[in-house]
Amino acid sequence: MVNAQGNRVVVLDGGMGQELRRRSSRPASPLWSAQVMLEEPELVVAAHRDFIKAGARVITANTYSATPRRLARDGDPDLFHPLHEAALNAARTAREETGQDVRIAGCLPPLVASYRPDVAPDDATCHADYRQMVEAQAEGVDLFLCETMSLAREARAATIAGVESNLPVWTAFTVDDGDGTRLRSGESLAEAAREVVAVGAQGVLINCAVPEAVATAMSEIADLGVPFGAYANAFTSVEALQPGGTVDVLEARKDLDPAAYAEHALGWVRQGASIVGGCCEVGPAHIETLSKELAAAGYELVSA
Repeated sequence: MVNAQGNRVVVLDGGMGQELRRRSSRPASPLWSAQVMLEEPELVVAAHRDFIKAGARVITANTYSATPRRLARDGDPDLFHPLHEAALNAARTAREETGQDVRIAGCLPPLVASYRPDVAPDDATCHADYRQMVEAQAEGVDLFLCETMSLAREARAATIAGVESNLPVWTAFTVDDGDGTRLRSGESLAEAAREVVAVGAQGVLINCAVPEAVATAMSEIADLGVPFGAYANAFTSVEALQPGGTVDVLEARKDLDPAAYAEHALGWVRQGASIVGGCCEVGPAHIETLSKELAAAGYELVSA
């Protein structure tokens, strides 16, 4: 199957949080990668740079855990603007150092916790917090990526806030690892995807689910009239992670080395996907192998 963009494929980066865990000697924090942003910003620049050198042409700002709700719970709300400024500077520095044609995506993540739709704030809070994040990032990014959305209404709020910036918005859902047709909330993926496209999403993706579930999900988002794609994780399970917990409780799969991951991702492209990359536990080596395999298969790797 030829994807909607012909033979053009956008390669995303991989999982920044877990990559920083590997590179940092400091203990895991509930703020995940934001703590590294404060204490070891050079690691963030290096990780971005390595993903770009591996072939990524869209990198995501390291603000995943820097939401107003998480900072209030796990850190200091006054760090909100310094964290966002530092993350944008790190992404820009990496792009400048490599000299590559790379787009920077602003990050609009779950406001309270990944994989836990039951703890999402009310709609008014969602809209206010996402607008705050968009305002903090809009002048330093080329598009917005609403990612790891496990609840339809939270995805809709994030998408609306991103669209209000007049920048392109891609919305990525995390699906049930055992049923790729449903969000982790149990809601229909197809229905949630149609909702975000209706409010302005220009791309729909699946992220932070196992590759096997992603393959199922591709057919659910293939007929929306916008580019689609995926970036899976390589966890054995996410069940152990609780709100305010640390990612060191999660275990990486042993069967998803770079070659195996690339095989999965090329399968999504054959299903019509035109945007692929990696999420947690997918590092620069995975992205490099994926980029080389895509090029070898005749795909043109682009940044937009």
